[in-house]
Amino acid sequence: MSKSTIQLITIDRMTVAEQIKSTTKTGFSFELLPPLKGNSIDKVFNTIEQLKAFNPLYINITSHRDEMQYKDTANGLYERRVIRKRPGTVAVAASIQHSYGIKVVPHIICSGFTKSETEYALIDLNFLGIHDVLLLRGDNSNKARFASTSEESNNYALDLVNQVNELNAGQFLDGTLLDAFDTPFSYGVAGYPEKHEEAPNMESDLYWLKQKVDAGAEYIVTQMFFDNSKYFEFVKRARAMGITVPIIPGLKPVTLMNQLTVLPKIFHVDIPEDFAKEIRKCKNNDEVKQVGVEWCIQQAKELIQHNVPILHFYTMMATASTRKVAEAIY
Repeated sequence: MSKSTIQLITIDRMTVAEQIKSTTKTGFSFELLPPLKGNSIDKVFNTIEQLKAFNPLYINITSHRDEMQYKDTANGLYERRVIRKRPGTVAVAASIQHSYGIKVVPHIICSGFTKSETEYALIDLNFLGIHDVLLLRGDNSNKARFASTSEESNNYALDLVNQVNELNAGQFLDGTLLDAFDTPFSYGVAGYPEKHEEAPNMESDLYWLKQKVDAGAEYIVTQMFFDNSKYFEFVKRARAMGITVPIIPGLKPVTLMNQLTVLPKIFHVDIPEDFAKEIRKCKNNDEVKQVGVEWCIQQAKELIQHNVPILHFYTMMATASTRKVAEAIY
């Protein structure tokens, strides 16, 4: 009987924060969505296959809450259904890390999850050897809300930060005190160069960002932006507030004509008029993709000149464009 061969993949045990400190040039990272419910993971793997040549320091995996949908029934009434379109953040993260040996950073969000569900997710990640996470509030719009659960949820990212800190110290929600995890969770948080949509002003937004950093966040990843001057001003103001951790810029190549209006509406970001003017000249989405790649390359090159530690790409519907940008700058 022949012996089976087991291939062991070595995973860098440095945290994302440690990787940032040790890098001598601007690194590459990107974000993925879990597959839609019922779909295979092949699309995720295909994206990684297209981008792994650029040696990503890590891959982020988004997390998604339940949503309410209303279905028209035969009797003329509407039936409310609660569904989650993209489950599996923890499983996808584990599959990527153990298939490719690339560090993964799953998102942990407040919105739509109880503290207990969050604790179990973190325990599972610990079992899987995944100790880097990105802590976010998540979508909290009225449209996304559904009947509240019987258990208390974290309301803000700072609450989530505090829960992770307590778990790192060995304190569980039920009051059980155990030895702290051998490897504590290391985490980053989000920043908004153009201000979070609910913040009354930028000063207030930066105040709460500093609270998260002071509580233990080791780096900041920004919302996408298309005007580098806004990122540079954001970093300047953050430093003036005493925020010293790395601030990683988030970029997205525009690929569709309708993103000229959709992205500002959903993500509350401005598109510079010079960029918008070029998009409006396009006759089809193929031309939009080319303009989007050229603009993103221009952004990336300027950011690299300012020695940003990592360029983080939002790849949703833009894998091929992200690859073209990476080919031009790395």
